[in-house]
Amino acid sequence: MGALDEGHFNEELENGVPFGCHEMGFEGEPETIAIEDAVKVLLQGLGEDINREGLRKTPLRVAKALREGTKGYKQKAKDIVQGALFPEVGVDNTVGQAGGVGGLVVVRDLDLFSYCESCLLPFQVKCHVGYVPSDQRVVGLSKLSRVADVFARRLQEPRRLADEVCLALHYGIKPAGVAVMLQCLHIHFPNLESVFLDSNHKGWVKLPVCSGSGVFEDKNADAWSDFLSLLKFRGISVNETSMRHSSDQSWCPSLSLASKVEPVNQAMVTAVASILRSLGEDPSRKELIGTPARFVKWLMNFQNTNLEMKLNSFVFGKTDHLNPDEKVSCEEKQMQSELNLPFWSQCEHHLLPFHGVVHIGYMCSEGLNPIGKSLLRSIVHFYGFKLQVQERLTRQIAETVSSFLGGDVIVVVEANHTCMISRGIEKFGSSTATIAVLGRYSTDSAARALFLQGITKTTVCEEF
Repeated sequence: MGALDEGHFNEELENGVPFGCHEMGFEGEPETIAIEDAVKVLLQGLGEDINREGLRKTPLRVAKALREGTKGYKQKAKDIVQGALFPEVGVDNTVGQAGGVGGLVVVRDLDLFSYCESCLLPFQVKCHVGYVPSDQRVVGLSKLSRVADVFARRLQEPRRLADEVCLALHYGIKPAGVAVMLQCLHIHFPNLESVFLDSNHKGWVKLPVCSGSGVFEDKNADAWSDFLSLLKFRGISVNETSMRHSSDQSWCPSLSLASKVEPVNQAMVTAVASILRSLGEDPSRKELIGTPARFVKWLMNFQNTNLEMKLNSFVFGKTDHLNPDEKVSCEEKQMQSELNLPFWSQCEHHLLPFHGVVHIGYMCSEGLNPIGKSLLRSIVHFYGFKLQVQERLTRQIAETVSSFLGGDVIVVVEANHTCMISRGIEKFGSSTATIAVLGRYSTDSAARALFLQGITKTTVCEEF
């Protein structure tokens, strides 16, 4: 194994930087302890055992993720910009021409995440920032990203986020103008009841917003056309009409739901309010008054329940299926598949969403009808709407489908995990694939390869 032999690896662990060093050390701080206690209340409200393996460290992991994801409350944009301004005269040595005639500087495709103040779910942001220098000076380009990140790491909504980034740069750099364009993506998480009724549920709400100062205050100014042109020729999708008349009225899906009054676990609501205070927020702020109840209502989709599993008139354990002892030759079986079945779930390690698609393959004896797509979709949703890990989800789907079909099953799950972008590692664009094989698929490499080749390229996350 060369440099990766066991001795060298152990030496790296002993002498190098320990794993997990990227996570900020919030342990033991009063705010962290308060969030941990609140998370325990939430888990117990879901009917979970907070001492079971997989959940024991969840309160601390959630607390660290939330505090890291909202650390912008303790940062000041002016501290970032100060000392990062550099003299740059420009081609004709006149004010406002630091980059030459026009002077526009644009930084594109800054990946950010933030927490929605209406529902506490994370949302993704693709940020583009432009400015026209003045006073013959420019700012270090990395500072544009860092200033944007300061305001993203707070409870936010798109319009305010764009305005705060724009104004902070305007007053910090003192340019001729600043333009900020955000392309925001909010997961539209269905509840367990609605997802069975709406197979075409749209999993995302996409919203473009923009903000401008100085020469960019007029949305019809030439400066805006130049800014948008520098985005479009890089393949960035820009609709000038929507950008100039963007609205966030229906941004958060939780606000667009019917205002039906439902009983809410008050202990859980109080726990969420405690989390808000520990993050440095005021739960009585107008925009946050309904947030704890909305978050609890969403979280209750993942309530641990022992109710019978009903799958489109099938009741688990009472369905006629193939006899596993019945001998059927491989030649008599036909390969069937259902691909790209969407699912939504909740990571039990961080209480953050993960979502994606499930591909299911199975062998069906000749003369028997293939299992219905609606039944497979129901199995996927049943196991998705729980506190989960992807590996367990994959195995549970495979084992349940096998119980109906007698054994030969392959399941592939592709998913995006919010915890991969909203914590220290910040791996934007990453996805995770897991596979479970039973019966013939576990021994027949040709059958596995044939199924995997049939999976077309899928997009588990909406692209900007």
